[in-house]
Amino acid sequence: MRLREFGRLICAVAAGRPMTRAESCEAYRQVILNEQPELQQGAFLMAHITRGPTTEELSGAWDALDRYDTAKIHAHLEGVVCDIVGTGSDPLKTVNCSTPAALIAAGCGLSVAKKGARLVTGVSGASDIFELFGVDLAAPLSKAEACLRRHGFCYLPGEAFLQSAFNIIGPLTRPCPETNRIVIGAYSPQVCDQLIAVLAEIGMEGALAPYGMADGMDPALGMDEFSLAGPTRVTELRNGRVETYEVAPEDFGVRRVTFERIASRGTARENADAIMEVLRGRYDTPLADFFCINAAAALWIADRARDPAHGVELARSALASGSALEKLQQLLEFQGKSPA
Repeated sequence: MRLREFGRLICAVAAGRPMTRAESCEAYRQVILNEQPELQQGAFLMAHITRGPTTEELSGAWDALDRYDTAKIHAHLEGVVCDIVGTGSDPLKTVNCSTPAALIAAGCGLSVAKKGARLVTGVSGASDIFELFGVDLAAPLSKAEACLRRHGFCYLPGEAFLQSAFNIIGPLTRPCPETNRIVIGAYSPQVCDQLIAVLAEIGMEGALAPYGMADGMDPALGMDEFSLAGPTRVTELRNGRVETYEVAPEDFGVRRVTFERIASRGTARENADAIMEVLRGRYDTPLADFFCINAAAALWIADRARDPAHGVELARSALASGSALEKLQQLLEFQGKSPA
């Protein structure tokens, strides 16, 4: 696509014309590979985000990102491999949840290739927490690959993906092609639906997209995970079928709490310390329940739990036995920072 042709595409997108999946893939390929001047790239991305991408366009952007800008690992695992991730940008900020939930689910024996990034908004993202735990975010992906193959868990930092439109597409990327299940929360119900639509297009076998709410607060203010403080709207993809429903903390066999009990602490270090306290066996707290219901969701979509309540039982056992903490220790063996 030449400069003038790309300029016409920008005008068409700004005017509201939707792109086909192939057109979107080609446009994003040129952005990713820096084949257009920066001014043209910026104008295209601004026009697209301002107008709002269609599912077909997001699928095309995913195609381009997957083919041209996603380094891959190949652990050669059989069966289910899961991811637990959020888009960020949610109004209700909680203590980081996908990080401990991934460790807990892995402690239950589920293979987890966990993606994440530094904070988008709020206090801390998954990368900030893992870095405080001692993970070397600059470690080569071969170490993550080896950790996943050996211990059924790895961490894949994805900061480079979270640019412009990629703040939605980034969490959908598949640096581990074996990933076939995902729990992927978002900051609005509409984005949850769109994420699931894209996942269906790209052939994901099973996915849950939660939008959690808090009792007594505006439902427009939500969190990108299953809530312990109120109902959670869920869009589910399973065996090619999509359905939407609500679940409550009680469906997981836990008691709901006020939002303040799971709200983010003031600093990344405080959030990391709160997570570590749970991983070290403090599983009788609201935070532990919060992490466990999100781990249970992964176990459920991965067909490792009969229902959400059974998933919580398994998650609590992983905390009580120390197997969730052991997953972090195994991660640090492969992806930890070298001593100075």
